[in-house]
Amino acid sequence: MPSELEAILLVGGQGTRLRPLTIATPKPLLPTAGVPFLAHQLARAAAAGIGRVVLATAYRAQMFAAEFGDGSQFGLELTCVQEDTPLGTGGGIRNAAASLRGGPDDPVVILNGDILSGHDLGAQLDLHAKADASVTLHLVAVPDPAAFGCVPIDENGRVTAFLEKTPNPPTNRINAGCYVFRRDVIDTIPAGQVVSVERATFPGLIRAGHVVMGYPDDAYWLDVGTPAAYVRGSCDLVLGRLASTALPGPPGESLALAGAAVSPGATVTGGTVLGVGCQVGPGAEVTASVLHDGAVIGAGAQVTGSVIGAGAEVGPGAVLDGVVLGDRSTVGERNELRHGLRLWPGTRLGPLSVRFSTDA
Repeated sequence: MPSELEAILLVGGQGTRLRPLTIATPKPLLPTAGVPFLAHQLARAAAAGIGRVVLATAYRAQMFAAEFGDGSQFGLELTCVQEDTPLGTGGGIRNAAASLRGGPDDPVVILNGDILSGHDLGAQLDLHAKADASVTLHLVAVPDPAAFGCVPIDENGRVTAFLEKTPNPPTNRINAGCYVFRRDVIDTIPAGQVVSVERATFPGLIRAGHVVMGYPDDAYWLDVGTPAAYVRGSCDLVLGRLASTALPGPPGESLALAGAAVSPGATVTGGTVLGVGCQVGPGAEVTASVLHDGAVIGAGAQVTGSVIGAGAEVGPGAVLDGVVLGDRSTVGERNELRHGLRLWPGTRLGPLSVRFSTDA
């Protein structure tokens, strides 16, 4: 093991599946359980013994350095590397690797900026070292592996194929988005080119006879790429289903940041986060939701499984279920908005003006 374990954290994606939340904010910086999502990953990286992290940035790159500085708040050294044009997962790793300090045989941890995971990174590193592997992949079992990169392994744990989004997956174990590379293997990825590790690098290494290992694990794991998953991840952190030292308060049914106020008779449960200055009116019910700074919930309103953007307002008696409200948007009193609806920033719905539902 090197004296300083290094990691590359891929945070260059635009987060299109999370719009409108990501119009002005990169997905890894979205408020999640009271802090930017990336704070939970950096805290876990530090706890696993990683001393230095290179952020592979692209979309709104300047916001990462502004938010986290040199990483000292996590006990890390943090460096940001920007891609002038998006290079894909493999190209992003190769581009960021220029800032690594380790030797050719040292392990480098690769983390994806949209994954919440409680897996034992130390055990993954140990397997990588004992197998003298070129790459070791964290694997998890999911109900629908066809939507992910399917990764079959043999009886010794060696990866036999990497099948990206195949219609007939031979196993329910998938690529969980955390890799340990030997440093010199990263250098085999073409520089300055768009490369997918899932479609090109991993299959190519397997064909060439490299030792690519799978580390199966059944700990907490979540891809937070959709609004529903983002809400679930935030709530799970608040509820303590996944421990995080970055959580700005004790686990519980809710987390209220500075200046947030809940009126008498209102209930806030299910791991809901109330951002700075949020207001919840009398008799309102807010369940398993994420309220960004300054959001206002009117008297008697019901909000479930939703994201309420910064400064957005929900009128008295309105019902929201599985909805995303962009920043500064307004839903008038007694409106009913159901699963899948998204309001762009600044949108205003007057009282009783609309009833939307995307239910079948």
